[in-house]
Amino acid sequence: MEVIPFESMTLTDEQFLAGSEDGKRVTIAGELRLPRSGTDRLPAVILLHPSGGIGGQIADWEQWFLSLGVATFVVDSFTSRGIENTINDQSQLGRLAQTEDAYRALSLISKNPHVDASRVMLMGFSRGGQDTLYASMVRFQKAHADASTPGFAAYVPLYPDCSAHYLDDDNVSQAPIRIFHGSADNYDPVAPCKAYVERLKAKGADVELTEFAGVNHIFDARAFAHPTPLPKAQTVRNCAWEEHSAGQLLNVKSNLPFSYADPCVERGVTIGYDESATEQTKKAIANLVTTTLKPTPTRAP
Repeated sequence: MEVIPFESMTLTDEQFLAGSEDGKRVTIAGELRLPRSGTDRLPAVILLHPSGGIGGQIADWEQWFLSLGVATFVVDSFTSRGIENTINDQSQLGRLAQTEDAYRALSLISKNPHVDASRVMLMGFSRGGQDTLYASMVRFQKAHADASTPGFAAYVPLYPDCSAHYLDDDNVSQAPIRIFHGSADNYDPVAPCKAYVERLKAKGADVELTEFAGVNHIFDARAFAHPTPLPKAQTVRNCAWEEHSAGQLLNVKSNLPFSYADPCVERGVTIGYDESATEQTKKAIANLVTTTLKPTPTRAP
C-alpha cells in the first residue's frame, strides 16, 4: 500500500457550479493498493467515502476489487480538511467537493506507471455516491477535470442523493453509469434518483438503476448487521433544489438560496446491512468490471 498526497481545492458549491478553481488549496491523500507486483499497467477504481469517512465497508470493497485484479485508490476527503465526519453537520463541506477530489485523483493516478489511465472507474457511497454520479456530467468535466486524461471508464454510485437539479445535468459521459439503491432508504430516498435516471435515459445515456426492495441506506456495511438508527444525522430527503444560473442553487419551495438551516432539512435516519443486496451489487459490478476494465484476475473473488 502506498499513501500518495496530492493537491485538491476546497470549493463551495457556488464556486464549483460557477466553474471556479479559486478556492482554498488543500493537500489531501489517497491510498493506492495494487493487486499484484510487476510492471503491468493495471485497471483501477477510485473510491469516494460516505459522510462517515473511510470505514470497514471501504476496506471490504478494496479487497474485493483487488481479488478481481483491479488496483484501488481510496481518497480521503476529510482528514486534511479537519473533518472527522459530516453525518450530523453536512455544511462542513460542499456537496460537490468530492467530485473535485475525484477529478484530481484521476489526473494523479493516470500518470502512475502501474495504472492504465484508460481503465479507471469511479465508485462512491452516499455523499461520495452523489459526487460519483454528478462527476459524469460533461459540464463539470469541462470546468474541473484534467482534459489530458481519458476520463472515467464507468461510474458506480451507491445510494446517492439525487435531490438536486443542476443545469445541463442530463448531458453526461457516454461511459456506463450503474446506480444501486434501497427502496427503504430514508437517508437519501431512491425516488429522485429514479426520476433522474429516466431523464438521462431519454437523452440516450448508458445508465441503469438497481433498486432493492426493503433495503436501507449503507446496505453494504457489515458493521451494521441490524437496522441502526442515527437520530442526529442530517438528511435532505424532503428537500429539492434547482440551479437557476451557474452557481445559484435555490430551494424549490422557497425560491431562496439553499441552506442546511432550511425547514426541509431533517434529522433521524436508519442504516443497515443487507447481505443479499450486497452480493447482488457485487455480481453486477463484477460484470461491469469485466466488460469495461478487462482485468486479469489474481484469484477467485
